[in-house]
Amino acid sequence: METLQKIYQHKLVAIIRGVAPKDVIDVTKALYEGGIRTLEITADTPKVLEIIEKVRTEFDDQMIVGAGTVLDAETARAAIMAGSQFIFSPTVDVDTIKLTKRYGIVSIPGAMTPTEILTAYENGGDLIKVFPATILGPTYLKDMKGPLPHIPLMPTGGVNLDNISEYFKVGAKAAGLGSALVRGQDNYSAADLQALTKRAQQFTAKL
Repeated sequence: METLQKIYQHKLVAIIRGVAPKDVIDVTKALYEGGIRTLEITADTPKVLEIIEKVRTEFDDQMIVGAGTVLDAETARAAIMAGSQFIFSPTVDVDTIKLTKRYGIVSIPGAMTPTEILTAYENGGDLIKVFPATILGPTYLKDMKGPLPHIPLMPTGGVNLDNISEYFKVGAKAAGLGSALVRGQDNYSAADLQALTKRAQQFTAKL
């Protein structure tokens, strides 16, 4: 699957949460200039469907764009119709996974325990988001790769400049970057956007 391979290639997924709709395009441009090529826009963002469609139109194939914090199949379908190339969920919702796969879209459900991780994968999850990774850190991911070496894992939550290299050393296929990269705020000034690009460059340099 082309989208999944691109996620594996670029490894870093920037999570846009709490950013004003008017700033999302500028934030995306700043991330792109910093080397980020995959973007998750959370479903709780105001006018999220319009924003996904606009970002897809503006960046075309330059940026992979998907919806995050998708809690149900109805939201997943709406996001896919708006142009989402992948669906992120914080939990294992089988109906959401199956709906996503029905449309040929990459499904990335969130799981924590071995049982949840295996359940998500066996029900069609392409890449399993280990969330929240901040609780147990890179060692936990390493431990999961022991009994479940065939399941691709993506730590999300608490991934930062200090630990991201460790996650990839223990076998992470990708990593979700939240507030350590994109900070939720009502307004992004030119200086804020420059700082964002610099942070993105620091993360991509870790690869």
